[in-house]
Amino acid sequence: MPYAPTPHLLVETDGPVTTLTLNNPDMRNAFLDDMHEAMQEIWLHLAADHSVRAVVLTGSGKAFSAGGDIPGFIRSYEDPDHRRLSLRGARRLMDAMAEFPKPVVAAVNGPAVGLGCSIAVSCDIVLIAESAFMADTHVNVGLVCGDGGAASWPLMMSLLKAKEYLLTGDRIPAAVAVELGLANRVVPDDQLMTEAAALAHRLAAQPRQAVQETKRALNLHLQAAISLVAPFALSAEAESFETDDLRNTIEKYTKV
Repeated sequence: MPYAPTPHLLVETDGPVTTLTLNNPDMRNAFLDDMHEAMQEIWLHLAADHSVRAVVLTGSGKAFSAGGDIPGFIRSYEDPDHRRLSLRGARRLMDAMAEFPKPVVAAVNGPAVGLGCSIAVSCDIVLIAESAFMADTHVNVGLVCGDGGAASWPLMMSLLKAKEYLLTGDRIPAAVAVELGLANRVVPDDQLMTEAAALAHRLAAQPRQAVQETKRALNLHLQAAISLVAPFALSAEAESFETDDLRNTIEKYTKV
């Protein structure tokens, strides 16, 4: 039986390929606490399982992930201890995905927003459905993008483009995401999972040590960026939870 830390993260195996499915479709796969914790933990389990050679990451329903959930924002706003643990968990998740040695294919089946966008572009190869889009909307809700694109996006696109999309939170359609470097290619919606699985099996059949250590070498760029940017960015995001802008966002989304 595969390791299954929560019903909100499905773990399925197909020979050497494991598929992880963010599974909270009624909330567009928003990151509830248990899903966030599971995503921090799962990479260690998959790294230790020698039968796993590659991973596909996708979302259930019509979204990849809407990112953080408003109830979690409320807890972080009201409870400094929860805020501290949440942001430490954000750093652990960034590190866990950057350090994971095996190739990960993202199958972005629908909107990937906020933390959902960060998770998608933390994968090694990103396939995005024609109908999907990406957006990092931290700033729009009053948060510094501490666990967003501040560390990784300048590695994938020009600094000016990263600033444009991170400071506005504008949606990035699938084809534009490919042009910018946030995704590798656009795939018809009904072919996405088939192509992602085929690519993952192809990677799984490659020589293990060559693939894993090449990925490790490439991710040293990402890990250096995370080490440089994340301490300040996450500290600044923690301060965001004490601002009126964040309080106004919470009030807006919780009005009956």
